[in-house]
Amino acid sequence: MQEKSLRMVGTDKTFFNKLSNTISKLLLPTKLGINNLLITIKRNNVLKAYEQFKDNENDELEKKYDDLFALYLEAIDKNVMDSIYKKVKNNSATDFERDALSRYYLITQLKDTEYVEYKYMKQKYLLELDNENIQLLEKQKIIDRYNKFYVSKMEAIYKGLLKHYSVKLSDNIMPALKEEIYEKIFSTIEEYIEKILPVKIKYSENETYKEVLDAYDKFEKYTVGKLDQNDNIEKKMVLLGISRRLFTHSLPLIVAEQCYIKLLKDTRALIVDTRIKQKQNKAYEILLNIIEEYNIKLLSTKVYWDKPTDREEYKKFWNKYKKVMELKDSNYLEYLKQREILFIKSDLEKVYSNENKYYKIIKYYKQKLVELGVMREIKNNCKSYGNYVKKVV
Repeated sequence: MQEKSLRMVGTDKTFFNKLSNTISKLLLPTKLGINNLLITIKRNNVLKAYEQFKDNENDELEKKYDDLFALYLEAIDKNVMDSIYKKVKNNSATDFERDALSRYYLITQLKDTEYVEYKYMKQKYLLELDNENIQLLEKQKIIDRYNKFYVSKMEAIYKGLLKHYSVKLSDNIMPALKEEIYEKIFSTIEEYIEKILPVKIKYSENETYKEVLDAYDKFEKYTVGKLDQNDNIEKKMVLLGISRRLFTHSLPLIVAEQCYIKLLKDTRALIVDTRIKQKQNKAYEILLNIIEEYNIKLLSTKVYWDKPTDREEYKKFWNKYKKVMELKDSNYLEYLKQREILFIKSDLEKVYSNENKYYKIIKYYKQKLVELGVMREIKNNCKSYGNYVKKVV
């Protein structure tokens, strides 16, 4: 669609086309003024309706607010087509306007195949477009009034997107499509944390948002510079941790669990595939942290288990973890060693369920356990167990 719009720029080859373009350029400022006036009126209407609804939440005010919100978005949408599109066509658009139209067409392409995603993405796009205009006004009173409405709507849109992706992830879909949805989930959470959360914290009295400030500070270090594979995995782990507080219902526990399992798989693969020792060690440390977050922050909150045996196994892990934690204050080095042993043994049991697929990481884990003094290597013996046996203490 972007290519189509760019091809339309070069149509002024005849006298009548040149004349038509000249007239369009003369009329464009008038059209821009009218569109901006309509947007301002409808924006003021929706802000008033939002404030009334927040003061007295009832069905009648909610319907009025929803109707005025739809009219407000229509006005912004009309401005895109009437003004930005014509400026691109007449070759008088700025780079920002060209990019805006390109993004508009990319979203429109979703309409026939992914209507729910299209609906949310278009609302998000139109709100972002008008929000940029509001921030340029440099009138703090207007900005403050708009921001409260903006973060409320955007939060609902991001939650709607995450809920939609969660539903799709539960469907029986191809692995490639599943990978794409995982990336959409992570990028949606990241975008919300970058663009909406800081504004939400500023205007919210809810302590929930203030509780994630430490995690947000940790996330910020991944927003600068070029990230390698280790950094990207670690960033996703931080995103998941924050999402457990912000999107409890929009990103159900079962979906968050799948995302953690996805990170574990990616980190295992990175450990065995990298040839640089330093990067391998860093990936190994990240793996230990993911195992801890997955087991302690997620599985410990799990109420319903598909298999009772899995729940019993987790109880055993939890009891061992509590004993390891008792060492933290008295003997920190021993605590780190026992923590590492517990996590590797736990993950080793999981990957053994698919030994052919994970034979490389199984070998790596066993070598780690040998280094930690838990196993010893016996060469040319016990072939069915990969030449390793448990050390008898």
